[in-house]
Amino acid sequence: MTVISRYILRTYLRMILLCGSAFAAIYLTIDLLEKVGKFTRSGGTPMQILLFFACKLPEIATQIIPLAVLMATLLTLGSFSRNSELIAMRSAGAGLVRISMPLLSAALLLSLTNLVLAELVVPQSYERMDYVEEVLIGKKSPTTFFRKGTIWFREGDAILKAMLFDAETTTLKGVTLWRLGAGMQPEERLDSPRGGLSEDRWVLYDLVQRTYSSGALVKSSRLRELPIPLKLSLSDLKVVGKRAENMGFFDLRRYCKTLSDGGYDPSRYLTLLHAKLAAPFSPLVMAFIGIPFALKSGRSKGPAIGIGLSLVIGLCFFISNAFLISFGNAGALPPVVAAWAANLLFIAAGIWLGLTLDQ
Repeated sequence: MTVISRYILRTYLRMILLCGSAFAAIYLTIDLLEKVGKFTRSGGTPMQILLFFACKLPEIATQIIPLAVLMATLLTLGSFSRNSELIAMRSAGAGLVRISMPLLSAALLLSLTNLVLAELVVPQSYERMDYVEEVLIGKKSPTTFFRKGTIWFREGDAILKAMLFDAETTTLKGVTLWRLGAGMQPEERLDSPRGGLSEDRWVLYDLVQRTYSSGALVKSSRLRELPIPLKLSLSDLKVVGKRAENMGFFDLRRYCKTLSDGGYDPSRYLTLLHAKLAAPFSPLVMAFIGIPFALKSGRSKGPAIGIGLSLVIGLCFFISNAFLISFGNAGALPPVVAAWAANLLFIAAGIWLGLTLDQ
């Protein structure tokens, strides 16, 4: 690495750290003011509140890194231009590609860091953060707070619905099981207050069994217990218990397969799945679009213009990305197109602007 490249990289990383720290401080201050009153009224101690925000740091990092990269790109190149350092670099034989390479390399490294955080750190930190908020501060049951929400599972001609999964006792509560015949007509319905895993098979207890023929009720009876031959794994239930937005890529891919195998449309989750790969590369996109903007601004623009411009560009990117992903969720765009379109459009715009610089 040449002296010029080392100088650019050192200045750039220092600016990223400064911008990232500023964004993190603003984020934490706003979030703290919003939540501290609620947590205090719920009986949360200062240590529990501090632990909550410590667990939230990885999620905050993934959100602020793209904006920090964009702002650092504009401010770094802007300062080089105002101090005539760009002219000196060009006079020494450094072209625009050579000047840009340290910035793009650092942005790529931060994108890969974002990808690792999103896959390996954020899902665990989010689960821990949720535990602190709901159990330690909210005083809810540690075995049920994160399993709320209706669970649906389909296998062959059977559809199961459960209101709650208790992870500690591996018990489903509020269970309804339908068996369907030709034309999706119900042939049997089982209603049970609870179901448990016994010897690798699910068993419903204290249930009501109803038998149907041509859609009409034929027989109703009460049973103490009844085994049901469903291949519903505990890992499926644990995945269902998480919020899809905070799953890792591989967990979400398995969940999409489960939905697809059960006959449900996984389009929304497939879009989110591809976004799990596309979103971490937004720092690289921000560098691509920020470099030509910074070089076009020239020495006449001050730091305030760079800060304002970075916020405008970042806002446009994230609005465009959210807009396209909403089309993917609705099935109007293929999931892979919806997830990657904003990245590709802004990279193309950055390359086009870069090609017009010398002109």
